[in-house]
Amino acid sequence: MIWGIPAHLFLQIHVALSLVGLASGVIVLYGLLNGKALAGWTVLFLATMILTSASGFPLPPFGFDPPRAVGILSLILLAAAVLALYVFRLAGPWRWIFVAAAVTALYFDVVVGIVQAFAKLSFLHALAPTQSDPPFVVVQLIALAIFIALGVLAARRFHPAHAANA
Repeated sequence: MIWGIPAHLFLQIHVALSLVGLASGVIVLYGLLNGKALAGWTVLFLATMILTSASGFPLPPFGFDPPRAVGILSLILLAAAVLALYVFRLAGPWRWIFVAAAVTALYFDVVVGIVQAFAKLSFLHALAPTQSDPPFVVVQLIALAIFIALGVLAARRFHPAHAANA
């Protein structure tokens, strides 16, 4: 039991939150790239990503490990995104801080998805059983390059007419 929920069900909820966060994050990123603040999708993205990161901590194995480090970094980024959007209303440097934090948090979810895919899908696991093999590294580097390019482009294009729409 985790937080009063059977462990297998808790894991399913965690994965579902992550997938909703990933899908809504892609929609938010699309909006950023087109200079639009998609308020409802942004709320969904931020909420599910915060819940995904928080719900990862009680999952085994216990102790400080790379997934928990990513979870901590993701929560810090998501806090910055929430502050930038809802407290500072994207004023001044908070616009690009929001974009950078949101895109990086989405990237972290994609990284975790890649790690899980190579660990759980037999055809990918066979290509990179240690997750340090060339196919795994190449996929991670491609994802990083794509997110850097999209993040820079989003920061250049996202200039909401006024922050109240966010």
